[in-house]
Amino acid sequence: MTKNYVALLRGINVGGKHVVPMKLLAEMFANGGCEKVRTYIQSGNVVFTASPAVARSIAECVGKEICKRLGHEAPVVLRSAEQFAQVIGRNPFAKRKDFENFSHVLFCSEKLLPSNVKKLNPQRSPGDEFVCREQEIYLWAPNGVGKTKLTNAYFDGVLKTISTGRNWRTVMKLQSML
Repeated sequence: MTKNYVALLRGINVGGKHVVPMKLLAEMFANGGCEKVRTYIQSGNVVFTASPAVARSIAECVGKEICKRLGHEAPVVLRSAEQFAQVIGRNPFAKRKDFENFSHVLFCSEKLLPSNVKKLNPQRSPGDEFVCREQEIYLWAPNGVGKTKLTNAYFDGVLKTISTGRNWRTVMKLQSML
């Protein structure tokens, strides 16, 4: 039985670095056994259908293929349609004014360990807030995500994970594609 999934790639097509053409990316997923492969914008968002066995291996498969063919790493974080819906339902900032403008989600490669979460500094970037839940970090960045000190590098270093962030509009678009 097949299910719908979202794959989120980190750090591609940013400022002209680590370029991965979306057509090539879609081909990599299709060659890995995925069906109904669709991409959204150039930042590495892929929606597809696959068996659970294919889904378990596709992140590593595509990551290795990008490294082999394009010469750079591109970590892939995967969520099933069910997991993605839960991410949307858990957003602690959903009732705030201008929610869609300032809300972001960092999707992490593993479940967050409470012992590491306790090491995060909530005062690191005054005016910005974050909440960690399961495998996601919800970020409220009213001063702009480009100005926050709550970066992927910060969270990854403290939490010992790999994360990739998306703004709320992208999250909702991907949900509609599922």
